Amino acid sequence: MSEERLEDLAALLEDETARRILTETYRKPMSANTLSERCGASKPTVYRRLEDLRRCDLLVERTRPDPEGGHHHTVYATNLERIVVEIDDDGIDFRIDRQENMADRFTRLIEGM
Repeated sequence: MSEERLEDLAALLEDETARRILTETYRKPMSANTLSERCGASKPTVYRRLEDLRRCDLLVERTRPDPEGGHHHTVYATNLERIVVEIDDDGIDFRIDRQENMADRFTRLIEGM
């Protein structure tokens, strides 16, 4: 991981709203409006953090149909599983482990055959 990317990630994880979004969306996908209520943050703040988390590839955006209204709405879910920090003789190394969705797992399985 580049030093610049690591600094962006560290700054983002230092932010309480970003951490709350990750925690809430780990439990289940949520809309920005719901996240605003759950995190006690304004909608503009939540939208900025959502974009920052997506840019760091810690969050995915999904579109869900609304069976009652015939429309769709956007929800967000974390794909972060863990962040690993390892120290050895060569220095410090960071690794981000992400969750895979079933479609990605299936594709990897088929490609590996």
